Amino acid sequence: MTAEDITARGVPNHVAIIMDGNGRWAKKRGLPRTAGHKEGLTSAKKIVAAAAKIGIQYVTLYTFSTENWKRAQEEVGYLMGLIKGHLRAEFEFYKKNGIKVEHIGNLDGLPEDVKTEILNAKKDTEHFTGTTCVLAINYGSRDEIVRGVKKLIESGETADNINEEIFTKSLDIPELPPVDLMIRTGGEERLSNFLLWQCAYAEFVFSETLWPDYTENEFFEDIFKYQQRNRRFGAVPNQ
Repeated sequence: MTAEDITARGVPNHVAIIMDGNGRWAKKRGLPRTAGHKEGLTSAKKIVAAAAKIGIQYVTLYTFSTENWKRAQEEVGYLMGLIKGHLRAEFEFYKKNGIKVEHIGNLDGLPEDVKTEILNAKKDTEHFTGTTCVLAINYGSRDEIVRGVKKLIESGETADNINEEIFTKSLDIPELPPVDLMIRTGGEERLSNFLLWQCAYAEFVFSETLWPDYTENEFFEDIFKYQQRNRRFGAVPNQ
């Protein structure tokens, strides 16, 4: 499967990815879980570059969830350092591929140095016009929805005025379009509190591949699977 095979059929506007399997990848090789996360970052860069190559407008990566704080302190610390180091070091990667960086999640719950690097990456790439890479860091969909409700209350919005459009404007990235395709690697088949509102009519592809082994070719194959789907959005076929 090549990029040309995919683009000829049209590509999804927004692809979201649950990058699962880093820890198991490392365990299979007798390595610490941190080694899996490091290798997973390499895979993330390859897939974001592949998405940019075929013109996907938005890629959202589930990088660190609100539930991940429950993991061992050593692993959490490593992940925070990996995120910070990546954002600081990869400007040339973003520039080369025209990638704009965005963030979804609760910034206030992050260490100040990580928060600073996220804001710097957003500012440094805000003028790029290619694929937008949305990093879900300290993200949980329920948390996003609750924070959105609080914003509406604080703004004085009345219940009678609230509709889907107004509520969407209260979310972390109001302009983020609905997810067209959700990919989860690692063999699990659940959403894990990721983009619940945005995935209302998403198509799902579940891969057995552990994230560090997930390749550009498999990504294109999963896009091809999406292209075979008949998206009806609740309507009757051929109506």
